Amino acid sequence: MRRFPRVTGFMTVLLLFTAARAMPGQRGAEGGIRFEVTVDADLQPSRREGRLFVVLGSPGEAEPRQLIGRTGMDSAPIFAVDAIGVEPGSRHSVEATAYGFPLASLDEVPAGDYRVQALFDSNIDLKSPNAPGNLYSDVRAIRLDPAVGVLVELPLSHRVPDEVLPTSTEHLRFVKLRSSLLSEFHGRPIYLRAGVILPRDYEQEPDRRYPLRVRIGGYGSRYARVQRMMADDSEFREAWLSDAAPRMILLHLDGDGPFGDPYQVNSANHGPYGSAITQELIPHIEREFRAIRQPHARVLDGGSTGGWVSLALQVFYPDFFNGTWSYCPDGVDFRAFQLIDIYADDNAYVNARGFERPSARDVDGDVRFTMRHEARLENLIGSRDSWTMSGRQWGAWNATYGPRGNDGWPVPLWDPETDVLDRDVQAHWERYDLRLVLERDWSELGPKLRGKINVWIGEADNYFLNNAVHYLDDFLAAADPPYEGRIVYGPGEGHCWVGLSPLEIMQEMGAAVSR
Repeated sequence: MRRFPRVTGFMTVLLLFTAARAMPGQRGAEGGIRFEVTVDADLQPSRREGRLFVVLGSPGEAEPRQLIGRTGMDSAPIFAVDAIGVEPGSRHSVEATAYGFPLASLDEVPAGDYRVQALFDSNIDLKSPNAPGNLYSDVRAIRLDPAVGVLVELPLSHRVPDEVLPTSTEHLRFVKLRSSLLSEFHGRPIYLRAGVILPRDYEQEPDRRYPLRVRIGGYGSRYARVQRMMADDSEFREAWLSDAAPRMILLHLDGDGPFGDPYQVNSANHGPYGSAITQELIPHIEREFRAIRQPHARVLDGGSTGGWVSLALQVFYPDFFNGTWSYCPDGVDFRAFQLIDIYADDNAYVNARGFERPSARDVDGDVRFTMRHEARLENLIGSRDSWTMSGRQWGAWNATYGPRGNDGWPVPLWDPETDVLDRDVQAHWERYDLRLVLERDWSELGPKLRGKINVWIGEADNYFLNNAVHYLDDFLAAADPPYEGRIVYGPGEGHCWVGLSPLEIMQEMGAAVSR
């Protein structure tokens, strides 16, 4: 990595002339690499302010903007700034002061050939680079050399199309429902989206009613995932249509929202998602698709993020659901939030021994990336260079579990610059520490949750989630009255290990709803 030398006089003119000759449409930029992003006259962003990215893809990369969000030191260099006043004809610079990942600055870009693309992310309802209304440029193949200052122009000439629900099929339906509760909270229309899988022979038995299986996918899993679940070569499809499978309706919740995955529970920042799911979406689905519409006929399941959500919904709404099958749940005890003890640790990135804290590992124990590395990625994506607004994993956790500040932003559990944990924020997180909630309220919750909790976790979980499950297990194993559920461990298994086949899970759910 080299910093740009300062070149003056005749050599500057010569270098700028050479660069302009070699790369049409570019001109030299004294002092380093700079990108100037413009907006085509006939394009209108969804908002005039947002996050502006420039992605430096490899020579073979078709759409560099799709690389936003990837971790690893070999990730494509990405640089971002907050942009205000973005409108047709406006110009905005991304230069050495832009936040960078995994490189700290444009000054560190290695000399080489790149495919470069700009993206303006302005959608505030769905936190994704591919959200409707976002603008992006064509891809430009260019050569960048840190020894040669250059300015690259990237016109935003494309707009991500408006949302269109997928087409229904024999077994699939798609729902987009305006939520009155969430719209009131956010002060603008907010919609709940869902994918529905119908049972075999649904159309042939118009008088039959069915139990409801509510499924939540891994982090950011969208409602349209039901298409993959029912793909022709899917093990799930084979089980779902099997003679041995109980007939039920599957409702797949959507994993995107204003702050990323909303975790489907009431929170200070995401809003009343738990109430919206139980009071608006599920009643709508049950009316539209002939469900039984009784608590005994509703079950939950999910993995990773969905593992936590399925368990949390069962705990927070114990009379509304009749059992959860939770696989590799996100942290269920905040003494082991991955490798952070939010109650005792002082620093998010460095452990008590002074070493960098891992965030992910391979099943053999090798570190994939650290907390600091992952947070730097989220700082890149988030407004104000802050992970709290990234819409990624840590940002969404913080928005779910933490308080809302006077500025309308989620208050960070730790400072984006100092990495120090905020003890005042910790108290708000406690209400989402599922082990703590269960322990404090077991006299009331215990009888309602009897036999309803089923958890699977790999002992080599890639995100260290098994540690928190052990804490939960310690409490439940000694709980009075007994919980009469199960927690199953997979020795040597990673994320997201499930100890049952899709058909076995369905059969257990069928037995639960028939009791």
